[in-house]
Amino acid sequence: MSSLLNVAARALMANQAVLNTVGHNIANVNTPGYSRQTTVLSPVAGQFSGGGYIGKGVELVTVQRNYSEFLTKQSALAKSTAALDAARSQRLSQLQDVFPSGTDGLGSAITDMLNAFSDVVSAPTDLTARSVVLTRADELTARLRQASQQLGDLKSGVSQELQNSVTSANSIIGRIAAVNDQIARATGNGQTPNDLLDQRDQLVSQLNQYAQTSTVAASDGTLSVFVGNQAVVLGTTTAQLALKTDDYGELKLMADRDGVETSIDEFHLAGGEIAGNLRFYNKDLTEGANLLGRLALSLATTVNAQHQVGVDFNGNAGGNFFTPITIPDARAASFNTGTATVSATVGDASQLEASNYQILFTSATGGSITRLSDGVAENFTVSGTPPTIQTASGTGLTLTVSGTPNAGDAYVLEPYATAASQMQMAFSSPRELAVANPVEASIASTNTGSLAVTSLQATPALGANATTTGYAATLTFAAGPPATYTVTGSGTPASGTTASYVPGQTISIDGWELKLTGSPQDGDTIQVGKATSDFSQRNAGNASALMNRRDKTLFDGGSLSDGYASLIAQIGVRTQAAQYASSVSDQIAASTESDRTAVSGVNLDEEAARLLQFQQAYQACSKMVQIANGIFDSLIANMGR
Repeated sequence: MSSLLNVAARALMANQAVLNTVGHNIANVNTPGYSRQTTVLSPVAGQFSGGGYIGKGVELVTVQRNYSEFLTKQSALAKSTAALDAARSQRLSQLQDVFPSGTDGLGSAITDMLNAFSDVVSAPTDLTARSVVLTRADELTARLRQASQQLGDLKSGVSQELQNSVTSANSIIGRIAAVNDQIARATGNGQTPNDLLDQRDQLVSQLNQYAQTSTVAASDGTLSVFVGNQAVVLGTTTAQLALKTDDYGELKLMADRDGVETSIDEFHLAGGEIAGNLRFYNKDLTEGANLLGRLALSLATTVNAQHQVGVDFNGNAGGNFFTPITIPDARAASFNTGTATVSATVGDASQLEASNYQILFTSATGGSITRLSDGVAENFTVSGTPPTIQTASGTGLTLTVSGTPNAGDAYVLEPYATAASQMQMAFSSPRELAVANPVEASIASTNTGSLAVTSLQATPALGANATTTGYAATLTFAAGPPATYTVTGSGTPASGTTASYVPGQTISIDGWELKLTGSPQDGDTIQVGKATSDFSQRNAGNASALMNRRDKTLFDGGSLSDGYASLIAQIGVRTQAAQYASSVSDQIAASTESDRTAVSGVNLDEEAARLLQFQQAYQACSKMVQIANGIFDSLIANMGR
């Protein structure tokens, strides 16, 4: 009878264990990362008798975890990629909001300012029209400063978000190490601690939301976790993540182990919010700021250069229209051994590239300069007085070297970092608006042809000719055919040069541009000379030149008025691409998680069926115990008689 009772007791305990496991599954149906558990039962080896082997019941072998290592890793990695794309997409959308289109955009403000010069052209003596120009310009500078401030706020916000993410990641790293310790202790009994393993996998999945990881299992049950190319968990020891700005101005993720910091290569950060925000911070935000800064620097440089050649209402030579923008000196690397300082000014505004530059000296007189936006590098030499850096195609900047560099010294130049924030008007009086030409054209009264002046504009190339006392260049025409003119009293082209005359074609001499209509006769002359004293109040030729700046090719092959359109197009393309990538990675993450839960997830219908199945088995076992007990009681009672 004891054998029957033992069989019943074993079966009762085994079915109770199954019911407990089923209940545990049902209780954790909504627990993130929980893997469904299954009890593994096995028959107890039978006892030999003359009639064969008699079974001795059932026993619990283990509680098995329904788990796929491959699917779990795939799901964590897919979620990590989705987190990266989502973070970058969100930040790019915020960056795009800084550069609105339409009437609220900077492009509209630039066009409005330049178009305001048209009223001055129509009424040179109207101070109200001049005041409108200054008002439009002041609005433009305010918008540029506001955009710069918004970029600064966005940069600060991303920096704080990165710091918060690193703090959260470090907390998870510490918890993984603690669970590792618990698993190592529990594994000594030969059975797997399923719930602890689920907890660790869930922590690794959470860490992947911040930074994509790779893992290596150890024989003691612990798991080593790597972020990029650095181990952050080794058994029960950890390294802390940190953020640090390197010598080239980029924010880097570091692994700090026992006070030794090691940079985690951004190339190895393929997923996670930290990687997405770092990519935005170092690349997208920097490029957006450079595009804005280049727009501001080009605008200020171009308008100032044209305004300086004009004459204001009081007859004085024009000055700066905008306050000149100062380009910060290149930042020296911490390991430099030389004493050099590298400064920059605008050399050719039409050649400016929206990029930072890395300058590396291989000697005191040469090295290489790399455009960080695309990695294009050129060799340079240092020559001249003052010593300037000369490159093959140039950067649009003139770089001056002060002091002595040593081989291996490196610098990072950020020419547009503060340009937009410096934008403001250089004056506020409409009388100081230099809209008149410094030169005027006069047609000889003895001319017999039909020559007429349609436009005369000075350009920044006019230089000293604008103020030279008594300056005059004379064009003497011959009827031809073909019609020609000979220029005398000029510097460029040289005095005595003869050229063909085509009506409507621009004649460029000494930095001014003249357009004529009509046909000349032999001996007809036109003289261009320094403007008379009252010319500044009745002429607005320089206003026309300033207005025409909107259509002049400035950078990237486009005009000044198209510069902002190019800016928002570049930001818009990046934003759309990031949004698409985020959408695709979200779908992939959802698909891989669905595959994982198909293996590891709890199905309530299935568990309910198992609950009923083993409830009946448990009740049958209870009945078996009751019968065995009754038979045993009857046997004892009969033996006592």
